[in-house]
Amino acid sequence: MNTLSDHVDDYLRLRRALGYKLERAGRLLPQFVDYLSAAGAMTVTSDLAISWARLATNARPNYWAARLADVRGFARYLQTIDPTTQLPPSGVFPTRRHRPAPYLWSDQDIHSVLDAAATLSPPLKTATSQALFALLAVTGMRVGEAVGLDRDDLDITSGVITIRHAKFDRPRLVPLHPTTNTALNSYLGERDRLCPAPTSAALFITATGTRPNRSDIAKTLRQLTTTTGLRTDTVHPTPHQLRHSFAVRTMIDWHRAGVRIDDQIAVLSTYLGHVSPADTYWYLSASPELMAFAADRLDTRYGADQ
Repeated sequence: MNTLSDHVDDYLRLRRALGYKLERAGRLLPQFVDYLSAAGAMTVTSDLAISWARLATNARPNYWAARLADVRGFARYLQTIDPTTQLPPSGVFPTRRHRPAPYLWSDQDIHSVLDAAATLSPPLKTATSQALFALLAVTGMRVGEAVGLDRDDLDITSGVITIRHAKFDRPRLVPLHPTTNTALNSYLGERDRLCPAPTSAALFITATGTRPNRSDIAKTLRQLTTTTGLRTDTVHPTPHQLRHSFAVRTMIDWHRAGVRIDDQIAVLSTYLGHVSPADTYWYLSASPELMAFAADRLDTRYGADQ
């Protein structure tokens, strides 16, 4: 008979084969199984699941709910094998989904950070940081997508990047502006000179020739934004907010050019890798300038009827 640990492995393997990454569940479910074992339980019970979710005593209810949701997914699977498994109820913890307003990077902010990156050492860290942050700024790619790129995913000839494992494990193509393509080609020449034999197939590499991870990227950006004065007690720019800024900047440019957003939003949504245009429209509320443009459009359209 399979143990609970075996069932967790089978569950994660099955869900990941369907395209789910389950990074958090992959960390938490083995801990939950250890908790059940210590309690002498042979299967999942609602009381033990709720108690385990609350073990993160310093966390907010949102995190407790996320822990319990991971257990619910596993318990639903386990019920098909063991009918004695209890499915923990939903709504146990009060939660509220809140999307904080992102920091919107200006062109000057981006240039300041890229200039500050020139002071990093060793030189390969400078080259990689400048190329990576610039790519995020001009394409709106997710940080994980950028660091996950292999060198072969960049086609310099056609000027297209292939993201093979985007969100929900869906591939997508990202056409590049000629200047971006040229800059990436220059980066490749510099990284080959500084690290002729990298240990990774990654497009962006660290000073030791390995693939960078997201925490390293975030740490570097914290250092650079602190150095430039962009980071304060109340303002915390992040790599992912470069994506927000790209989307907002694109829509502002469209408004100024008189382009109908509704006619083009599907293009931007596809380029960004959003599941639906509704996810892209959320950026409207992130920018006072965009909201002002939208209000002007409504006034122009309906004001004459009043």
